[in-house]
Amino acid sequence: MSTKSDKTAQKNSVHFTLQGKGGVGKSLVSSLLAQYFQCVDGCTVKCVDTDPINQTLANYKALNAQHVKLMNGSKINERNFDQLMERLMAEDGIFVVDNGASSFVPLSNYLIENNVIAMLHEAGREVFIHSVLTGGQALMDTLAGFKILAEQTDIRNIVIWINEYFGVVEANGKTFTEMKVYTEHSDKVRGIVRIPERNQDTFGKDMELMVSKKLTFAEVLSGTDFALMAKQRLKTVQRDINTQLEAVGF
Repeated sequence: MSTKSDKTAQKNSVHFTLQGKGGVGKSLVSSLLAQYFQCVDGCTVKCVDTDPINQTLANYKALNAQHVKLMNGSKINERNFDQLMERLMAEDGIFVVDNGASSFVPLSNYLIENNVIAMLHEAGREVFIHSVLTGGQALMDTLAGFKILAEQTDIRNIVIWINEYFGVVEANGKTFTEMKVYTEHSDKVRGIVRIPERNQDTFGKDMELMVSKKLTFAEVLSGTDFALMAKQRLKTVQRDINTQLEAVGF
């Protein structure tokens, strides 16, 4: 069973998961982030799914995510986003906002044009942007997504998630922290969380099953659908992720 952390996180904060490439694990990251905060004493976690195509986060019943329609075709629905903004500024708690790839550009533009991050800061909310990087064919696209975020915003609370499911994040013999895109924008990176590639016959299958069923770690560990060793492996994964998130220092 997961236990509550002795540390407390920022009580009023907003976490946007943003990446222009689809299928790289944005909703997984959002779910892991929400579950981490649920394990922190005194935190009220509120999840919002803004993906116009795949409402993956909203399918996690234990996370009770609300789906908000932010897009009308290829354009942002500014009225709906305005309403979401009012919630983010008025309601106490930790918000985890999962965003789809198709709305990445319009949503990023809205955040900048309306000076959203400054407004949230003035309302007493700390803002974090979580960007996913993955190896394999999507490497360059995800690096480009991070670069866009780093260049467009002055925020220094970008959290990089390195998802090794599709391969290690390396190019021309360089790891991410050795790449030019990182060294030029390292001052904007709050921390790096690594989701390592593990044994696909054990850890991999356990994670895939948990994710496909849209279950949280807590549900798996307290339920009867997973065998003892599968639970132990997933508990190991949860502990690793939570330790890294604690090191980020929210």
